[in-house]
Amino acid sequence: MSHPQAATEFLKDQAKAKWHDETLWFVRDKRDRISKTIPEWEELRNLASQIKENVLSQLDVYLEEFEQNAQKNGIQVHWAKDAEEHNEIVLSILQKQKCRAIVKSKSILTEECHLNPYLEKNGIEVVDTDLGERIVQFLNQPPSHIVLPAIHLKKGEISELFHEKLHTQKGNEDPTYLTHAARLHLREKFLKAKVAITGVNFAVAETGEFVVCTNEGNADMGVHLADVHIACMGIEKIIPRRKDLGVFLRLLARSATGQPVTNYNSHFRSPSPGKEIHLILVDNGRTAQLAREKFRNSLKCIRCGACMNTCPIYRRSGGYSYGSTVPGPIGSILSPGLDMKKHSTLPFASTLCGSCSDVCPVKINIHEQLYEWRQEITKTHGELGKGLSMKLANGIFKSPLAYKISGNLMRAALKTLPKSLIYHPINSWGKGRNLPETPNESFKDWYQRNRK
Repeated sequence: MSHPQAATEFLKDQAKAKWHDETLWFVRDKRDRISKTIPEWEELRNLASQIKENVLSQLDVYLEEFEQNAQKNGIQVHWAKDAEEHNEIVLSILQKQKCRAIVKSKSILTEECHLNPYLEKNGIEVVDTDLGERIVQFLNQPPSHIVLPAIHLKKGEISELFHEKLHTQKGNEDPTYLTHAARLHLREKFLKAKVAITGVNFAVAETGEFVVCTNEGNADMGVHLADVHIACMGIEKIIPRRKDLGVFLRLLARSATGQPVTNYNSHFRSPSPGKEIHLILVDNGRTAQLAREKFRNSLKCIRCGACMNTCPIYRRSGGYSYGSTVPGPIGSILSPGLDMKKHSTLPFASTLCGSCSDVCPVKINIHEQLYEWRQEITKTHGELGKGLSMKLANGIFKSPLAYKISGNLMRAALKTLPKSLIYHPINSWGKGRNLPETPNESFKDWYQRNRK
């Protein structure tokens, strides 16, 4: 299903679509208000962008430095060229540990690699421990937002779901009550798990450590109770020095949810005695994106979700309309690089207003890249009808006589043709819009008649 088709489905529930729009704008507004309390906010954005630019220009050097230092710290480092290899590495570690159940904190990379269904197919129980992720896991859905996984659900729906899955009181929609029920449910899973999986927000080349940022502490709970920690990381998450962390940690939570800092910023440098840390460095199309000069800056992304919270298209069409692991504006410039044909409609799901670029904490030129992807997609998968219409328009616009004749014909046609023809299903523009009242004459005719 293309983005326009999926968005149409989402918009059938007008009340929920309006609530989704307003909720995300509330988060965007929080971001704006807290950013204004930091006088050096724009300097931080510039510095973060420059650090990431430096990383991308020497990514191979920093990755090797990180690997060497991580191994010195006792971390076992693995490399995966794609999602399939990543999943196989995870499964091999679990099989070696004779593990049949794992707990997992939020990781966009594992969603990208479709790790959960892969492990479940191989007889491994996977429990997502982030509250939002657990909610969508109960529904067999992927996250609809990279920071707010269940933002598409209202508390009444979650109450019904918890009543079915966790046997909570029917009709009790109190968030505190529901959260407490989820905590009791997950505590049992934490205590039984031998292996915990996390994502990685930042990896420090200088020290060989990595950092996981959460608000719920679920990553820490899982890792400290388990014997084995598997961390899954995209190769672009490298930063050069530990002191660079301060720049990104000040930007991340403020951009994502409008809070000063994530509640837990956990550093992992070496395993505790008798335990293991495995770190999997994953490419999965990242080096291909790095080679695309126009689109390499997209790899600066720190997965804050700010571009989604501000985007008028995402807010009004929902995360599932994108059909990609990372939805919204940033997903629309990352996904075509993985599968251009499948995601060919995403760069067109934008007004090109530039709001996404304005709020990006690492100053990715998202709206410009959306425009560039449109050009690439049109060259590769150009529509015959659109090409012919553009040639016809070119012929009309370059001839004053043809322009005048076509204008007269169209005004007459719009006044006489039945609405069923004017708003025919082939006219997608007219599905949600009405044409303005047709004028009796062109502006040029009116001007000549009234000119003094």
